[in-house]
Amino acid sequence: MQSQLPVVKLSQGIHVMHLFYRIDRVAWAHLSSGESEKARLGLEKLCAENAAASHPRISLFANVGGKADIAVMMLADELGKLGQLHRDIEKTFPPGTLETVYSYLSVTELSEYTSTEEDYRRQLEREGLKPDTEEFNKKLEEQKTRIAEYSHYRLYPELPDWEIMCFYPMNKKREGADNWYVLESSARKQLMGGHARVGRKYAGKISQLITGSTGLDDWEWGVTLVAHQLDAIKDIVYEMRFDDVSARYGEFGEFYINLRATPASLWQHLHL
Repeated sequence: MQSQLPVVKLSQGIHVMHLFYRIDRVAWAHLSSGESEKARLGLEKLCAENAAASHPRISLFANVGGKADIAVMMLADELGKLGQLHRDIEKTFPPGTLETVYSYLSVTELSEYTSTEEDYRRQLEREGLKPDTEEFNKKLEEQKTRIAEYSHYRLYPELPDWEIMCFYPMNKKREGADNWYVLESSARKQLMGGHARVGRKYAGKISQLITGSTGLDDWEWGVTLVAHQLDAIKDIVYEMRFDDVSARYGEFGEFYINLRATPASLWQHLHL
């Protein structure tokens, strides 16, 4: 159904929503014949219609750990489209059978701490390369290409379809001496540089998406980690605990661990 809500887009980037649901087992047990199958087919159709590499996209998961039954991650370039996908998902389920456990709204954004072209110019000069030489210009152009690719996929992510998705919200502290927002920009950038170096150690094991939610939801960022193995998620979160960005300035909400699912595998898993 076409949304009749106002069309609202970002100047750059897209909208992201994480949804966590629980099935009301009593209500489900009282469904008439065929209602469960109708719901599954409706969800399959909706997911198939929104299966772009970046957006619009609906990714479906089975929550593990009992905090929810179903997890959904949605991406859309337009806010009304995201809101409509949310309601369309709920409409596929029979009335009274779906209970919202948690929801989180955020947007993709560029990090203010990403190294710039000027940062890389200074780095090359520190390495002894002279500006405007062939080697200097070649390395600079390669870095500019990497920056452009990084920026594009940060704003328009294409997360790999790996087995595990972990989601948690987080803040930077604003308490006494541990107030992130009173630090000088250069100090914050240096701290985040160390934080990023830890993350890069997990390339190929972890793919992450950091989305911004200051003023949009109850936390400042949403963190989505996808992985093949659970120990990779445990290891990266544990290792980052020793970094000042987390140890001194990080505050974290609940963690949700989820397994990638199709409507058919979800129905089988939940015995629906």
